Amino acid sequence: MHKNLAGDRLLTEIDFARLNKLRGGQLSSELVDMLESLELVTSREIPPDIVTMYSQVTIEDLASKKRQRLTLCYPGDVEPNLGFISVLSPVGTSLLGQRVGAIARWRTPHGDACAAEIVELLFQPEATGDYTT
Repeated sequence: MHKNLAGDRLLTEIDFARLNKLRGGQLSSELVDMLESLELVTSREIPPDIVTMYSQVTIEDLASKKRQRLTLCYPGDVEPNLGFISVLSPVGTSLLGQRVGAIARWRTPHGDACAAEIVELLFQPEATGDYTT
């Protein structure tokens, strides 16, 4: 098990294994570093307030107060118009493993700093008993 250097951020072992398969150029250095520091737990042990792969969340931009519904997914399932964002994107990486109430921080491709609160976890596969998605 990895040390929890990233605060309260957790990752399921299955998400860790699947993300590691993307190593080889697809993962940003930030995501690689994060994978090495998150605490791993089994899918059955993940708390229901943690953002896992295919979780649907509502975030609120700290500056504009605009709310957005997003679903964290793998690159092949990206549908931006439907709110499906890749875990490889800056915002996707910032959400992974965070708890409801946490502030996700990322930079846009232009270098602008962004921050949003995770205000609600609308769906988490593990909370519904889906331990394989």
